[in-house]
Formats: sequence, C-alpha cells, structure tokens
Amino acid sequence: MIALPHDPIFDPVAIVTWAIDTGIFDLMYSAWGWPIAEIVHFIGICLLIGAVGLFDLRMIGFARGLSLEALHKLVPFGVLGFLLSAGSGFMFVVSSPDQYLYNPAWQIKMALLALAGLNMAVFYLTTSRRLKALGPDDSAPLAARLFAGVSLTAWLGVIMAGRVITAFRPPSWFWCAWCA
Repeated sequence: MIALPHDPIFDPVAIVTWAIDTGIFDLMYSAWGWPIAEIVHFIGICLLIGAVGLFDLRMIGFARGLSLEALHKLVPFGVLGFLLSAGSGFMFVVSSPDQYLYNPAWQIKMALLALAGLNMAVFYLTTSRRLKALGPDDSAPLAARLFAGVSLTAWLGVIMAGRVITAFRPPSWFWCAWCA
C-alpha cells in the first residue's frame, strides 16, 4: 500500500511525486485515458458555464423573471464542473508538462482563470448579499452587473484559450519569444 505524502496540502511537489510514483498518470497514456479525461474536462466546462453563465447573464439583465436566489442554487453544479475541469486539466498538464507550461495559450488560460477566481471572491465578499433582497424582475446593482460581465468575459476567455492550446505546440522557439 502506498501512503500519501506527510503534509500534501502544503507540498505540491510531494503530491505530484506521489501521483507519478503510484502510476496514476499511466492512465493518460492508455488507449482511452486521454479521451476520457477530455470528456470529463468538457462535462466540467458545461456544468460550470451552464451554472455560472446563466447566473451572470441574469445579473447582467437577461432572463428577467428568474430569481437570482433560485439561480444561485445552481452554483454547486458550477463548483462540481470546476472541480471536474481542474482535476482533468491537472492530469493533462502533469502528463505532458512540456506541452503546457511554456505554451502562451495555456498561460493566458491560467491568467484568466485566476482573474475569474479573484472576481468571484471579491463579488462574494462585497456584493452578493445585496442580491438576496431582489425580486425576479428587479435589476441587479451596477456592481453586480460589472462582476457578472468580468466573470463571463474571463470564463469565455478561459474556454477560447483552452481551445487554442494545441495550436501552440513545440518547438517553443518558434512561437514563444519569452520561452527560448
């Protein structure tokens, strides 16, 4: 039996080393490993965008008549989608780090992912409480609409950057001026 690293939460290198030592990434090199990971990744994206996108669109002003409080109940599906996408994305990167780490599309995707996360955190710390009092036909406050616009833009950018990752495969000297 293989034991987990002593303190995996604070030692990402130990987590990756443990995962490699257990052979968990060998699945990615099997006939069905990569396709299954892609399927999980896209299901996650669908859940995430379905939940977060609908909530953001309603905050912006579309689909009036739907209560923001009711739409907020979809957030756990968005969280599940994020976890599925993050887990499968982790498998992609660790299985072929040279195809991702120096790839400008992947770097942009990670920057937009960080922006989406920061935007969400600030939204929940500053603005989300004001939405509970709104009725189904009420407009969200301007701050909420701005957060929703940033969220939608960031998530759509994450998806677009993710789709073009394969267009920027090595050799890095050809497409990545800062990687050489």
